[in-house]
Amino acid sequence: MKIFTKIFISFWIAQALFFVLVVLVTWVIRQQGEAGTQAAQSKIFNDAVLAYEQGGTDALHKYFESLRDSQHIRGVLLNDQGEDLNGRQTPEWIRRGDRQPPGVSGDFWGAIPRFIVLRQSLTSSSGHRYTLVTIQPPSGPFGPRAMTWRGILIGIISSGLVCYLLAGYLTGPVVRLRAATQKLAAGDLSARAGGHSSRQGDEIAQLVRDFDTMAERLEKLVKAQARLLNDISHELRSPLARINVALALARQRSGPEAEAFLDRMDLESNRLNELVERLLTIARLDASVDGARKWPVDLADLITEIAEDADFEAQGRGCHVVAVIQDACMVNGNPALLHSAIENVVRNAVRYTAEGSDVEVRLEQGDREFQPEAMVRVSDSGPGVPEDSLEKIFLPFYRIDDARGRQTGGAGLGLAITERAVELHGGTVRASNRKEGGLTVEIRLPLADPHTLAAVKPPEAFNLAGR
Repeated sequence: MKIFTKIFISFWIAQALFFVLVVLVTWVIRQQGEAGTQAAQSKIFNDAVLAYEQGGTDALHKYFESLRDSQHIRGVLLNDQGEDLNGRQTPEWIRRGDRQPPGVSGDFWGAIPRFIVLRQSLTSSSGHRYTLVTIQPPSGPFGPRAMTWRGILIGIISSGLVCYLLAGYLTGPVVRLRAATQKLAAGDLSARAGGHSSRQGDEIAQLVRDFDTMAERLEKLVKAQARLLNDISHELRSPLARINVALALARQRSGPEAEAFLDRMDLESNRLNELVERLLTIARLDASVDGARKWPVDLADLITEIAEDADFEAQGRGCHVVAVIQDACMVNGNPALLHSAIENVVRNAVRYTAEGSDVEVRLEQGDREFQPEAMVRVSDSGPGVPEDSLEKIFLPFYRIDDARGRQTGGAGLGLAITERAVELHGGTVRASNRKEGGLTVEIRLPLADPHTLAAVKPPEAFNLAGR
């Protein structure tokens, strides 16, 4: 249940209960006050009988008029035959001795007294028997303008309207904050929850301002980090190029005894070059550069090409890379990005799979929430990954084992590039350990709509690092 609904319902119930409680308490107090009314009834009886016996009908009429004007009490004095001594026709409900006049409901609302009817029969000092019937409205909300069930219903509805507006006023900033949080989580660092608002001092407004401050600071830090990474990578390329030239000159002028050292320097230089290229790739992916440049990509052809290249390189370890194409899958994407994303996973599997084993690259079509998608599964027979590291292996520079990283020469950037490239295509990537041993990396990409496939062809050569 949404917080708006919770606030609205709780406030409305509280207001309605309070309203009904006031009515019931007043009714109880009124019932308790009837005891005092009974005592006043005896005095009215004595005064009315005295007025009638001393002054007749006129005196009785004047007394009841003064009683009505002063205390809002209407009285009827009857003789022993039930006749009105004021000279008027006696109402039938008074003759029958009813406690309420006709038309008063017997349900809950009718139980709330709109007026009080008291009947008293006594024998006066003169020996005549009289019956006094008084009709007097209760005080407070049950007085002359007594509150009916319509008034109570109007009160409950009006309180509901006020609670609705109040709940909307309280939860409006929370709704904006939630929407901004979702945008921020989706990668939109420019998302803000603020705006022009008259609520300058309450806690919710302060929370919104704190969120906007945090989002602004986060945007600056992420952009600064990406800019720093990109600048450092570019600055490293020039010295590395000069080192390669110096190595070539050193090979020409040195003897055979320096060849081993020069080969080592050349290997480390190539690793640095590869690291710089991968850093530039991550910087461009984080900035979504070229992410919008998409064309129709046949994943079957792409995976077949990657598997053939990787199989050739894996022969040195006695391994094979097998492509299993179950379904033809077309996606709208950047060919270079998708090639790099899948190739990084396949090369990683070849690097860690057991010698003499096979790496399987399987392509098939699946559905997720009724949306067709392509599923690429890369499975190896290596040592696998600890369960607590399955999600961390997609972080930049993350290594499960530093010693194993030094042996393989990996920098921990391949899977990070894969995750960013897949996310730019609206897909997901996850890793899981196989029961029989090894690791499976699953890439899911949304299939392209056949009616909206781009008609243009990708360029013949596209280098992600921008060379």
